[in-house]
Amino acid sequence: MNLQKKKDIHNIFWKKESVLKRANSENIVLTSDHWKVIVVLRSLYINFNTAPNLRILINMLKKKYKNEKWNSVFIFNLFPKGVIRQASYIAGLPKKYICL
Repeated sequence: MNLQKKKDIHNIFWKKESVLKRANSENIVLTSDHWKVIVVLRSLYINFNTAPNLRILINMLKKKYKNEKWNSVFIFNLFPKGVIRQASYIAGLPKKYICL
């Protein structure tokens, strides 16, 4: 992992308070399921330097949390303004890394 990525990971945008503030600005009250999505998004960003597409995100959530509830309908209910865009924003991924 390069130095710039380490700085991105530990910057203010990845702090819990910042995540809660961004979620509040999107009118979302974070549940444990929201946090699971955030954790997976950040992990994929760290490993691949970009936000995943929805299919990859769902597959990773199913694999990590071993639960069939992870499908597009369930995740869209968590992030109704667009899963990748809204969840990535709340997670604190830099805008230039958000794939649309």
